[in-house]
Amino acid sequence: SQSMPSCHFSVSEMNYRSLADKLGKWESVKDSPAGLTSSQKDTVTALTSLSINRPLPQSLPFDDNVLLESPVSKANRPAFLNDISSSKKTVEALQHGFTMMGLNQPKIENAQEFFAWFANVDGLAAAEGQQDTREMLENLTEYRDECDTLLNEVTSALNHLRTLNKQYLFVSTKTSTLHDACEELLMEQSKLMEMAESISNKLVYFNDLDRISQKLSSPTFSVTSESFVPLLTKLDECIVYMNLNFHYKESQIYLVKLKQCLWKALNLIKAYTINSLQHATQQVLPKEQHGESFDNAFTLFYGKFRTHAPRIKALMEQIEERMYVSAEYLQLLDECHTCYFTQREILLTPSITSAISDLATQHYRDHCSLVRSSCAFMVHVCQDEFQLYHHFFSKPTKKLEGLLETVCTSLYDVLRPLIININHLETLSELCSILKIEMLEDHVQNNAEELAAFEIICKQLLEDVQERLVFRTHIYIKTDILSYKPGAGDLAYPEKLEMMQSIALSLKLQRQESHNHSRNSSMDSITSQEVATIMSSSASSSDSNTGESEASPADMHGMWYPTVRRTLVCLSKLYRCIDRSIFEGLSQEALYMCVQSLLYASQQISTKKTTLDGELFLIKHLLILREQIAPFHSEFTVRETGLDFSQFKSAAYHLLSSRNKIFSISSNNAVLEFLLQGGPQITEYFVDSKKKVDNNLKKVCERFISDMTEGLVKPLQEFTDRANVILQLKREGETNITLRHQPFANPEKIQEVLSLTYREIKSKLPGILSSMSTYLANKDTEYILFKPIKINVLKQYQTLQQILLENYVDEDIQIIGCPTTEEVNLLVAGPK
Repeated sequence: SQSMPSCHFSVSEMNYRSLADKLGKWESVKDSPAGLTSSQKDTVTALTSLSINRPLPQSLPFDDNVLLESPVSKANRPAFLNDISSSKKTVEALQHGFTMMGLNQPKIENAQEFFAWFANVDGLAAAEGQQDTREMLENLTEYRDECDTLLNEVTSALNHLRTLNKQYLFVSTKTSTLHDACEELLMEQSKLMEMAESISNKLVYFNDLDRISQKLSSPTFSVTSESFVPLLTKLDECIVYMNLNFHYKESQIYLVKLKQCLWKALNLIKAYTINSLQHATQQVLPKEQHGESFDNAFTLFYGKFRTHAPRIKALMEQIEERMYVSAEYLQLLDECHTCYFTQREILLTPSITSAISDLATQHYRDHCSLVRSSCAFMVHVCQDEFQLYHHFFSKPTKKLEGLLETVCTSLYDVLRPLIININHLETLSELCSILKIEMLEDHVQNNAEELAAFEIICKQLLEDVQERLVFRTHIYIKTDILSYKPGAGDLAYPEKLEMMQSIALSLKLQRQESHNHSRNSSMDSITSQEVATIMSSSASSSDSNTGESEASPADMHGMWYPTVRRTLVCLSKLYRCIDRSIFEGLSQEALYMCVQSLLYASQQISTKKTTLDGELFLIKHLLILREQIAPFHSEFTVRETGLDFSQFKSAAYHLLSSRNKIFSISSNNAVLEFLLQGGPQITEYFVDSKKKVDNNLKKVCERFISDMTEGLVKPLQEFTDRANVILQLKREGETNITLRHQPFANPEKIQEVLSLTYREIKSKLPGILSSMSTYLANKDTEYILFKPIKINVLKQYQTLQQILLENYVDEDIQIIGCPTTEEVNLLVAGPK
């Protein structure tokens, strides 16, 4: 460490000297290499003054920091501190600094020693500044040598790798060549193996022929064995394969042999099935012939057959699955169906015929029970046969429907002769209900597939019953309604109604005595039981004024005129039995003839009793008809066709007026025009029976109102009519006489007319109201019918009052004493 400064001192001594010379020139005023202007110098001076205040290094000791404070800091110090021992501290500080720098040499005495010292210090500083660089240079030199060594080694390794790559490429080429050769050999091997396997697979269909022939020729081989179905499947596969590959050598020969084997196998199935079915039939027939009971016989019929069903069905399922594969299977299935249905027909036909005959004998006089029981029996037979068929076969066939239709035809053959001889409408309508509701709707709709054949026969029977019902209805309407001859009891009005009222009143009193309550339970509706089945939604009429819920005995269907009761009962039976269009035609005819019978009965009652009774009788029954036909929801209209001869008359007149054109040979020929224009035209029109009932009801009500008004105020009406004639003549100026001077119109005569009218009203009105109550038995209807009568009476009195006010003086009016409107209103008070 002591030698390094001396070794560098001589080397850099010249540098120090040249530096000193340059520094001297730099500070020269004239030859300065970088002369400064005055402004630049001022700037340097300012920077110098600012650089004086730089902080001291932090590495200096505290004492040095204190001692070497800047002049500025000293300037800021108090004056008394700057004066104390300043020289002493400066000397100590310099010594301490020289000691730290290792320059505790003798003091420099002259400039040469200073330059020598400065050169030494500069050398030391340069040496210390280049030490890191030298170390870095040495390290880099070592790294370069190591990199050169490494590069040589990498180059050697690359050379070795190139050699290895060449060797690898050589070996890889050889290996790929060998691999390709192996793959080609393997592909050839695979092709040969596939070809051998394909040939083997194809030969299987040829080789199986011998095995199948041996099995079919074996006496122990049976269709019930487990190997039979796989053998049948194999046969199908072989035949299909031969058909698809007919170009193979000897394929046609093998195909013929395979079909022979198939035919042999199918014959085995056919023989087994036929023998089993025939054996079951033979087992049943002897027992059936020995007089087994009905239930036991049918149990035997189905029980014996079902014991053979599982084995046969297993074979039939195989046949049904293959029925579209080959015609032989379809033919075999058809033959099995034929055999099955033949055996079933042998068993069923005589038994069912006998059973139906027994039922016909048992229910000889009860046709409804016969039809119900025989149809129920046939339903069970059809269902049992359908289920038994599906125990043997899986797919349906039309032959089953044919068998069931044959069986059901025996029922039709027995029932139809009985049906066409039934005359009672009740029986025919009940038969319609049995066939339509109980059989078709309840049974057939719930088992449509099983009862398809029975449905056909049942519909035929229903059509026959409906046809017979319509025929008998036409006869019934003409004989029992239109041509009905009423007896004395049928026309005993109002005696019948009065008798029923008295009986009802006595029964009501008895009930009130036996029961301590004031109200009775509601009675049935006024409709009959047959009509009530259609009118189930309609409420029974009640008396709104009295608050009673009890129906009047006059409204009970037993009190109706027989033709009305028969018409409604007939319609109620037809409503649900026949088609709507047919019902509308029959109902129109029945209503028309019923109205005609009522008109005839009304005339008889009017002749034997009074006009009042005849009219109220007709009103009562027309109201009943209108009320009872409402629930049928039918139009009661029919379309009829007729000939219109309205143009015939005008065409004939035209012919007579054109006699000169009769023989004209042109388009204006009179005969030709007559033939073209005068012929009858076909017209269509509707006949509405409901509207006719309303029209007849309206006419009889108007006639009743007119007759009752005339009966009550006839004297007054005659007077007002005569008075109006006189007044009309006076207004026309034909006469100058006054009404009050006429003999029939003096006050005394008018007073007599009023008295007579009053007596008529008082004597006749209670009878009219009583008759209306007896016949109509409904306060609302009575009020509606009596209201026009009351209005007419009031109008007559009002007319009289108007005549009196216009043509009589007050004294005459007082003598006449015409009652006021209020008094007349009280006089003719209607039903309460």
